[in-house]
Amino acid sequence: MMDTHFDQLLDFPCMQTFKVMGLADPTLPEQIVACLQEHAPGDYAPSVKPSSKGKYHAVSIGVRVTSKEHMETIYTELAQIEIVRVVL
Repeated sequence: MMDTHFDQLLDFPCMQTFKVMGLADPTLPEQIVACLQEHAPGDYAPSVKPSSKGKYHAVSIGVRVTSKEHMETIYTELAQIEIVRVVL
């Protein structure tokens, strides 16, 4: 489990924007949304921004999180997507 202080910094439930950076694969946003649907079902509209050299994409997506544990689970699960490199 992560050793975070989200519960001290945020009032749950709340909206949190996750920024996921991964390889410039056209399926990256779909894989992120599929993962989120398992842990926080909802309607998602990811925003995708390519890197300057086009090798990576940054996907920003707002998610309603309900607790510190919920937020940590989402970070962990998004990071396990094979083409994801960083989750902020």
